[in-house]
Amino acid sequence: MKTCFLSLLILCCALADVGTAHEPLTLKLWPDGPPTAMVPKSEATKKLIESYGGVGPNRISDVSDPTITVFRPDKPNGTSVIVAPGGGFMFLSYAHEGTQVCEWLTSLGVTAVLLKYRTPTRDESEMFELPVQDAERALGLVRRHAAEWNLNPSRVGLLGFSAGANLAGHVAWDRGARTYPQQPGLDDPRGPDFLVFIYGGGFLDPNDKSKFRPGFRIPADAPPVFFLVAHDDKSNPIEAALLYLEYKKRDLSAELHICAQGGHGFGMRKDGKPINQWPQRCAEWMKSQGYLGDK
Repeated sequence: MKTCFLSLLILCCALADVGTAHEPLTLKLWPDGPPTAMVPKSEATKKLIESYGGVGPNRISDVSDPTITVFRPDKPNGTSVIVAPGGGFMFLSYAHEGTQVCEWLTSLGVTAVLLKYRTPTRDESEMFELPVQDAERALGLVRRHAAEWNLNPSRVGLLGFSAGANLAGHVAWDRGARTYPQQPGLDDPRGPDFLVFIYGGGFLDPNDKSKFRPGFRIPADAPPVFFLVAHDDKSNPIEAALLYLEYKKRDLSAELHICAQGGHGFGMRKDGKPINQWPQRCAEWMKSQGYLGDK
């Protein structure tokens, strides 16, 4: 009887472990507080946020203590992707460009890391600077925990939408000095190992959309990239095409998709347009690059 009871107890404990082993894990990026203080939100930014419908369960703002939330698949393949939602550096589109994306990634065996970066930062001298700090720290955290989370530290991707794609591009392509004090063993100097750039922008000259802003260039060691945008998304398809051409000039790995319709900000929403199939196309690209195989 005692043996049966002990076996039952062990089984119950094992089942409890299975049920909690892959609960999302949230970590602060800066346990002692962010290295750079945020500029207080202006009245103009407040009004701009309200003009977009304000915030709610699926749209968050006023993030001053950024975090990452780790979503682990049942059978991790060693690849991880940090997901940066968009929102114009006003708010984060946390559901259709965040948690829903993480659900899709885990279905592929990819460990998804949702980046909750500081926002709003529209009143900063450079809107992307503080979010870039957060993304750089997130990369270091993921690589530091790679063994613990059963990850390959050389297969850490960065996927961004709109403003999130802008910050991802800065992390991948701008090679300036880090703008915060480094911690050895935590702040990895490498950028992402691959990039997914979804309807991103911000790298064109504001006075001439046919060329990049002064000083910008794609580095010779830029990571492989998957570009996706809709033709009817203002100047973003021009930007994606120019970025792709720069990759081609340097003989770097890139894939570009421009769909006729889709507009901006569709994320994981479904409205019957071909562009809604982008997760399948992205998964095919990831597989072709070797990111969905065994680690």
